[in-house]
Amino acid sequence: MASGGEQKVVLITGCSSGIGLRIAVLLARDEQKRYHVIATMRDLRKKHQLVEAAGDTYGKTLTLLSLDVCSDDSVRKCIDSVKDRHIDILINNAGVGLLGPVESISMDEMKRVFETNFFGTVRMIKEVMPDMKRRQSGHIIVMSSVMGLQGVVFNDVYTASKFAIEGFCESMAVQLLKFNVKLSLIEPGPVHTEFETKMMEEVAKMEYPGADADTVRYFKDVYIQSSIDIFEALGQTPEDIAKCTKKVIESSRPRFRNLTNSLYTPIVAMKYADETGGLSVHTFYNLLFNFGSLMHITMSILKCLTCSCLRRRTISPD
Repeated sequence: MASGGEQKVVLITGCSSGIGLRIAVLLARDEQKRYHVIATMRDLRKKHQLVEAAGDTYGKTLTLLSLDVCSDDSVRKCIDSVKDRHIDILINNAGVGLLGPVESISMDEMKRVFETNFFGTVRMIKEVMPDMKRRQSGHIIVMSSVMGLQGVVFNDVYTASKFAIEGFCESMAVQLLKFNVKLSLIEPGPVHTEFETKMMEEVAKMEYPGADADTVRYFKDVYIQSSIDIFEALGQTPEDIAKCTKKVIESSRPRFRNLTNSLYTPIVAMKYADETGGLSVHTFYNLLFNFGSLMHITMSILKCLTCSCLRRRTISPD
């Protein structure tokens, strides 16, 4: 597979839908044709949405390969199929969610989340990093989340997987800097995707054996409704996140951490303002359990708090 002269070879995981699909298409449609995009997904039978969105770029600036980030063999075979195993930009986007009372979630389900969100990303980085270090060139992008910075109730295991990858990348970035390899975290807040919508609908209908009645009620009647309010007020689109990611790739000095939604800057700042952790814990407790009916007002206050100086600390899609 040729790199196309001056084209940068970009490999993206998890491209069957959502953010991964939008990043792949946006880069493949670059007017200057600066990128040769290798879009990957675990099941190629789910390629139709990507192929349709790619249009005439498919087979030209965008090609498709099978890749399962949970399999050493699959990852190795995929990278081996790329000419000279040369990847200029690796975008780790593949991920899975997990939502609900922790008492009702099996250990196997929790391990599946870590296998994809944490070990899947580590597996990809391990495979491409030696070549990048030898060439003293490359950029590794990791799709993290604001949940990698701030814990969110009923997202305990998903949050833990994102905290883990943030810690891994923070450590790795120091070493890679010595080899002129860049590492950047993209940290979206709520994103409107088919995945999120479907998950919300499913969890509202499910039973949660092992969890007490009060916890299930708080989850279904309080948390789910608050989440819908938050998505309506703060949600971005996959296209927004794709544009933010492209900005990070094209920056001459890309930042390590990149919040995509300026409305989350006060939330993150609140956590770091109080080293005891009490401020953020009690604030989120009150928002969820005492002021749930005022969620819309709270979202409006957050918008007012997000002045231009805070927006400069985020990567805006526009």
